[in-house]
Amino acid sequence: MLAGGLAGAAVAAFDPLSRGWVSVAEAREGGVPGSVAVPDLDGVLVTDPASLAGAADDFGHVVHRAPVAVLRPASVRDMVRMVGYANRHRIEVAMRGQGHATFGQAQVRAGVVVDSRTLAAIDHIERHAAAVDAGVRWLDLARATVAHGLTPPVFTDYVGLSVGGTLSGAGIGGTTQHYGFQADNVRELDVVTGDGRLRRCSPSHDPRLFNAVLGGLGQFAIILRATIPLVPAPEKARGYQLFYSELDTYLGDQRRLLAEGRFSSLQGQVARTADDSGWELFIDAAAYYSSPHRPDDAALLAGLSFDPARTIITEYGYLDWVNRLAPTVELLKQIGAWSLPHPWLDVFLPASHTQRLVAGVLAELTPADVGHGPVLLYPFSTRRLHRPFAEVPHEPVAFLFSLLRTAVPPTPDVIARMMAGNRLIYEQARDAGGKRYPIGSVRMSPEDWRDHYGPHWPAFAAAKARYDPRRILTPGQGIFTTP
Repeated sequence: MLAGGLAGAAVAAFDPLSRGWVSVAEAREGGVPGSVAVPDLDGVLVTDPASLAGAADDFGHVVHRAPVAVLRPASVRDMVRMVGYANRHRIEVAMRGQGHATFGQAQVRAGVVVDSRTLAAIDHIERHAAAVDAGVRWLDLARATVAHGLTPPVFTDYVGLSVGGTLSGAGIGGTTQHYGFQADNVRELDVVTGDGRLRRCSPSHDPRLFNAVLGGLGQFAIILRATIPLVPAPEKARGYQLFYSELDTYLGDQRRLLAEGRFSSLQGQVARTADDSGWELFIDAAAYYSSPHRPDDAALLAGLSFDPARTIITEYGYLDWVNRLAPTVELLKQIGAWSLPHPWLDVFLPASHTQRLVAGVLAELTPADVGHGPVLLYPFSTRRLHRPFAEVPHEPVAFLFSLLRTAVPPTPDVIARMMAGNRLIYEQARDAGGKRYPIGSVRMSPEDWRDHYGPHWPAFAAAKARYDPRRILTPGQGIFTTP
């Protein structure tokens, strides 16, 4: 079924000469000579203004590249047929999950954007793994697995993201200290490569493709389905916020906690002081447990140099902990801040340079520079990371440093200032051996990307030539050409 009830907006054919689409209505009136019929689809390919406008925007609200069509697939067959069709006719394609990118990564100018929300089934949950479509949100997977006493090992802070989206980007969270990225916690993938082939891959079957796709930024294949390992789910999480006034003390305690693995989840933030005179830091950690056991506060906090007078300890149900940002997100939506531009910066810093780099940024940073958005700063072990194209610093410990900016007021000059600041900090991090976490908003040229991948670049380029020889997939990243 081509139109799916939206015949007036649906597409019937592609015109290679004009690089445009022929609508169902135009086809009924005789069509365009030389046009090539769209393959038979279970879902729908649409060109109505509302669909195109939605696909030309994202959470960042900074980049706007309009596609010429949006595919709402109803089956894996739709994906295979459409990507194969796009490959034959050199039509660029990108998969869009929940639209939470901040710099047009899932946008395609004059191409096709795939809306993965129509491929969002949880196929099955077994004792050790769950098989899910790429469009499934991590929150929905958490709810389904916890009902069976199970959970994925790693969640991002915000769990309203799609499985396919975070596996393509890497996916970092508080339990990365124990388990690695979300991309390190996958058993099997079904993908469609840029040449239109449906392929199944795993660590033992086609491992070269498997390792390329996970953390590969959508450059080699579109993830259609993933098998995610599961671990026993705890009943509760005991959250600890531990406050610090000195950066060096904070970083030292963070590294100690990482090395000792005391907490189930380990994160942290930089925040303004109560009198707005400067910055302070707090460790944001949690101990997971189930009855009749209970965390030992004294043991967990022993030897740390936080301010005991300001310690906050909060009890959560496990799902409430996983989804703890929900009330904040709802408030941001109510006051309109969720829809403002978000030119985020996300970098991985080598631990040996973190204090110097962060201190330099904080010395110049003002609340206006982040729009009162949060600043994340927490460590992880790079030894637990195994995906070759998810680039991190070449040290045993690295820190995520994120300025989750909101442009207030949302004017071009404010956005431009924030973007310039992102580029400057990125360059400082890069020169110290840091890496960009490619979910944020930094202008990158193809030369920058080659520098980002460094010695991995020849393998990255070879994988692109092997799996997406016509370079149709995910051009919004700007890795091979400026989008």
